[in-house]
Amino acid sequence: MTELRALKIYNTLSGKKEEFHPITPGYIGMYVCGPTVYSDVHLGNCRTFCSFDTIYRHLLHSGYKVRYVRNITDVGHLTDEGEDRMAKGAKVAQLEPMEVAQRYTVGFHDMMRIFNTLPPSIEPRATGHILEQIEMVQQILDRGLAYLSNGSVYFDVPKFATENEGVYGSVSGRILEDLYTETRELKSQEEKRHPADFAIWMKARPQDLMIWNSPWSIGFPGWHLECSAMSTKYLGKTFDIHGGGNDLKFPHHENEVAQNHGACGCKPANYWVHTNMLLLNGKKMSKSDGNTISPTELFTGNSEHTSKAYSPMAVRFFMLQAHYRSTLDITDDGLMAAEKGFLKIMETNRILQSLPVDPRDFDGSETDTDRSILALIQDTFAGMDDDFNTAISIACLNELGSYVHKLVNQQLDASQISPWVLERMKTVFSTFIFDIFGLKDESDSVQDSGTIEGLMSLILDIRGQARDQKDWTTSDKIRDTLSAVGITLKDGKDGVSWAKL
Repeated sequence: MTELRALKIYNTLSGKKEEFHPITPGYIGMYVCGPTVYSDVHLGNCRTFCSFDTIYRHLLHSGYKVRYVRNITDVGHLTDEGEDRMAKGAKVAQLEPMEVAQRYTVGFHDMMRIFNTLPPSIEPRATGHILEQIEMVQQILDRGLAYLSNGSVYFDVPKFATENEGVYGSVSGRILEDLYTETRELKSQEEKRHPADFAIWMKARPQDLMIWNSPWSIGFPGWHLECSAMSTKYLGKTFDIHGGGNDLKFPHHENEVAQNHGACGCKPANYWVHTNMLLLNGKKMSKSDGNTISPTELFTGNSEHTSKAYSPMAVRFFMLQAHYRSTLDITDDGLMAAEKGFLKIMETNRILQSLPVDPRDFDGSETDTDRSILALIQDTFAGMDDDFNTAISIACLNELGSYVHKLVNQQLDASQISPWVLERMKTVFSTFIFDIFGLKDESDSVQDSGTIEGLMSLILDIRGQARDQKDWTTSDKIRDTLSAVGITLKDGKDGVSWAKL
């Protein structure tokens, strides 16, 4: 195991970088808000989960034992109109809500596999923890920080803010009056004592599909409650790191903090880490104006916003080139540059790993070149230790790569790099690319491309004949079977295109 190194993490609570000190030395508890599984995971989610995957990988490589918990939201997340997103997805798809949850959970896991993310240690579902959520509602009621109104239970925000000065607003960094103003107005507003109060248990309405018995009514838990209940169950009342996207600061994370304080009188996490948003061609993504792109559209090239298809690893490398706290603007030029950078760094690693090392000369002596290389290696680790700055570490790897190409092009004499330093370069390069950055060498995937092209041509001909004969059962079976092995089909006006994910 690698010796523990000092880490600095930007803490949203303080608004600055802090030395990281886990509650238990050598161990880290990390909770990240997962997807609401009512539709396909979008690219902004993918950036967040890839960012936390890199953070998770680096913490593991730094020698920590990490319990990484990432939830699945399958109930309680309401739209602005007050409709449960799962129920809305079920109506659109004409399925039961749990069928929708299963379909899009599988799709989410498939996309995470495509991006080569490690699975979390625990992945709890909100619907699997209704009892824990009911218990937490009762704890908040017992502490006098919630009230019952017409079968629903609401968190008393003004009372909490008065009794816990400076806590409500600590995540979003806004003053209480501003938060009150930004609170959503829902149909249940008349049941509240104050507009800022939020539901921790909602009484079911006739149209609600996912409902449970509780001491107060037949209903369902509020969206914010699940993360408080599940993080407490698996990580304790206070744990090390809580993460999520910037868009969750308010109201979700702000209300999480209030709930945890309301239930146990303590903060849920010592460090709050938030990823920034994705832009598309300099603008916020929006389905209504067509300024959006899905992961699959990036991989297949079926988008007006890109000139070609980009592999999942090229997209992941594109994300790695920006710090997780920076906005990231997706452009075709930027993706092309990232693709070139990805291919270059993978080729550099292949060349580096093929260089021979003389096993007879490991005496530990250093040349001037050795010292420059070792300093770059130290800077590569320092970049990740400084709030997980992948951009700095990639720049350092590229500088290390320049020594590899100088050796190959005979611009640098092999005697100027000691064998033990060359061996260290090999280890560090491979470790960062594969273990920390989570990249994969995609060169092997194209070896049998000719065979695959021929088989796909035959399969698409058979599917085309089935569609011409209105044999939708066969057509759908072919599509679903291909999807199960990672091949997506896109029916367009110019025919059918396919892509291997």
